Amino acid sequence: MQKAGEVPESKAKQPKVVPTGRLELTIKINELPTPRTVKNGWQEFDIDCDGTIFSITVKPKVWKKLTTADETYPMWVAAIGGKLGAKTNKGFVLDNPGIQVYEKKAKAPQEAPASQPQEAPASQSQEAPASQSQEAPASQ
Repeated sequence: MQKAGEVPESKAKQPKVVPTGRLELTIKINELPTPRTVKNGWQEFDIDCDGTIFSITVKPKVWKKLTTADETYPMWVAAIGGKLGAKTNKGFVLDNPGIQVYEKKAKAPQEAPASQPQEAPASQSQEAPASQSQEAPASQ
């Protein structure tokens, strides 16, 4: 028989199971890195992420995405995703990199800051009653 506050023997001896996960990294860039051509036309380049250097090697087709974006769009951003690879002298290797490129559109300048009230709606609301009063005598 089990006393109050005791842990059953079957639960006390089981080791704690830690769930497994997968570490994926996303590095965002907005300028074309300087590549080094390696075997079969693959391109290798380094990205400095807050002092940690990531070495990335991509197929020619994937590199073309970056060069096309640089030629086509005035502003762009690329998201380079992959797995954390081997440690190097400078930082890490990014394994299985994939690149998505997006055009970055310039923000439209704001006409008036949000903290200042806009005068246009107030003047329109004052004109509305005046136009209604002019219409009222005409309908009689």
